[in-house]
Amino acid sequence: MVFSFFKKQPPEKKMVARPAASPRSMDDKGGTPGVPPEDKPRVSAAAPVGLARADVPFATPVARTDTQPLDLSEFLFSETAPDFQVEAEVDPIDAEAEEAAMLYANGQDGAVRLLLENATRAYRSGPGERLWLMLFDLFRLTGQKAAFEALGLEYAESFEKSPPGWREAVGGAQVQAKVPGTVFFKGDLTGDNDAGFEAVRQAVERNPLLRLDLSRVRKLDAAGCERLLALMQQARRGRREIELLGRDYITALLDNRVVPGRPEDRACWLLKLEFCQLRGQLDTFEDVAINYAVTFEISPPSWEAGRVTEPGPEPLVAAVADAWAPEAYVVKGDVKASRFGDLLAYAAANDPVLIDCSAVTRMDFLSAGALLNLLTTVKRQGRQVIFRHPNYLLAELFRVVGLKAVAEVVLARN
Repeated sequence: MVFSFFKKQPPEKKMVARPAASPRSMDDKGGTPGVPPEDKPRVSAAAPVGLARADVPFATPVARTDTQPLDLSEFLFSETAPDFQVEAEVDPIDAEAEEAAMLYANGQDGAVRLLLENATRAYRSGPGERLWLMLFDLFRLTGQKAAFEALGLEYAESFEKSPPGWREAVGGAQVQAKVPGTVFFKGDLTGDNDAGFEAVRQAVERNPLLRLDLSRVRKLDAAGCERLLALMQQARRGRREIELLGRDYITALLDNRVVPGRPEDRACWLLKLEFCQLRGQLDTFEDVAINYAVTFEISPPSWEAGRVTEPGPEPLVAAVADAWAPEAYVVKGDVKASRFGDLLAYAAANDPVLIDCSAVTRMDFLSAGALLNLLTTVKRQGRQVIFRHPNYLLAELFRVVGLKAVAEVVLARN
């Protein structure tokens, strides 16, 4: 043994059994027994034959694990991995809303009521409110006023705020007032603006009630005022109504042309008288009428008390004006297996694409899927898509089929 030769004690460790060494002759080594030759390196008799680990170029050191545990503090684990996905827990409110929307789309009103009534017992605050609103819409759309009012009492107690209001229903369908279309007047109110007046004429034909916003008009002339008056008179004869927004903008422009004693721009005088008539401004109407009679030496229009309308709403503010600028594509009633064949043509001419759903009572899954296919194409063209005022059951169906990924859904205020 090498250690015994140098008078040193070996380290205290358990010896490992090794194969016996073959005896070698003195002649083979050429030296004295027990004394290693001077010109040869001393090698332990028990040393293994072959390359040492350090002599292997591609070998890597191996850490000892019998003396110290492996420290994992320096390892970084990725939160996501491309080879698998962690399944998120399904929100129970989302799950119940989805089931109720699908049942309603399939016409299973009894099952919808049972599911949502159980949900209102379980969720009496917070995010569960949307399940209550779905039940309100179910009662309203199916004409169940007593159940609606009873639910309103529970809602007020649970959420400490006023419940949604009831709207009368006949024949199991929600009674809708006239659903107004909305259109901005394009360009200036001048006689040569054929495109602007033609767009209004077509909108009047399609909408019993049309909101015409004039707030973008920056210039007018007598010929333009005459054409607008003619459109309004034509709508009135056809039992249609044009609700003018932004009249204050036009009035300011008219005041520059309505000059007493100057017999010019007669149509501008008549349009100002029409504005006074619609807004119920009798005193102003009489003053303008007297000046009109003196200036043009003809009788002015007469005051008609029955034509007075409530003061119109203020013009749409700039932040949302662009969102509501086009005339809406209106969807009505109980929609079944619809392909919406004219929607792409409407979308090609309007941006944003405004789809009015305030008169929809129900839509089946097939129709909602057709909408998704069409509007995905529209969205890829860079156009904004807005669903206006669907009921809560319909809005949840839109979420189920994925329409919220391509369109904004604006719910009606309670």
